[in-house]
Amino acid sequence: MRAAFLDYDTVSNGDLDTASLRSVVDELLLFDLDGTKMRDRMQGADIVLVNKLVLDEELLRGAADLKLVALAATGTNNVDLVAARERGIGVCNVRAYCTASVVQQVWGLILSLTQHMAQYSRLSRDGSWVRDEAATVLSHPIRELQGRIFGVIGWGELGKGAAEIAAAFGMRVVIANRRGAPPVDGRLDLDELLKVADIVSCHCPLNDTTRGMLGERELALMKRDALLINTARGALIDSAALAHALRAEKLGGAGLDVLPEEPPVHGDPLLDPDIPNLLITPHVAWSAREARQRCLNEMAENIRDFRRGGRRGRVV
Repeated sequence: MRAAFLDYDTVSNGDLDTASLRSVVDELLLFDLDGTKMRDRMQGADIVLVNKLVLDEELLRGAADLKLVALAATGTNNVDLVAARERGIGVCNVRAYCTASVVQQVWGLILSLTQHMAQYSRLSRDGSWVRDEAATVLSHPIRELQGRIFGVIGWGELGKGAAEIAAAFGMRVVIANRRGAPPVDGRLDLDELLKVADIVSCHCPLNDTTRGMLGERELALMKRDALLINTARGALIDSAALAHALRAEKLGGAGLDVLPEEPPVHGDPLLDPDIPNLLITPHVAWSAREARQRCLNEMAENIRDFRRGGRRGRVV
């Protein structure tokens, strides 16, 4: 079988081993990210591997030989699953490959915001510490995490991983009920979680139920010193509402690894430089080298199983 990885440079800068992938196909073509060449690159491919590029109905319809789409991700929103199912094209994703990497990012954001790392680093180097030690040391409030409440939206692999670290810090973990699903004993409806949590961490998928789930009304329910962390999908949060809440000091801070548009070529309200207590990283939570290598290896196992007639990792 002939396989084409349409955007290989989004998962590797030459630091990964492709031996596992090459062992399960007859030919593997590795391409860099170029959405204008997707149609040509898909021609003659039995298997398409993809990370970020969008495979819409038109592209799937035009790929006469395509039998499987192997995603280098857990999320499937960049593939038209309905069109794939109608054409008999299998789609598989990978799960739990980047748990350690994402959890590190979540807690990197939380600790940086809690300890005001960026601000104190600047004050240490710009002469403020020398000029006025007392004012510098107490210029940004640091709070202990022990005894505080960690709220999780999305109780899957990543949400559970982040919660384990919260428990290690001595925090109490609360879990949100899934929107549109029957309530689960011991969990809180989203509004109640937002009211009580000192840190809210998002780990749920993006779909019609969760899109825009944290808007002006929901953010207003949170404590004024609470932190909001999002390493899931940017469109879970109303960017303009969050920017306003931070500027108005109605929220303690936010740490984001995702935005609704990535990269944000059309801008985003949260990119304004005057927003306080905000950290944004360019969707790198998943990108530890070990996690990326694990992803390739899992993709290979999905392809191997597919060729044997199995359904490992299949979503379609």
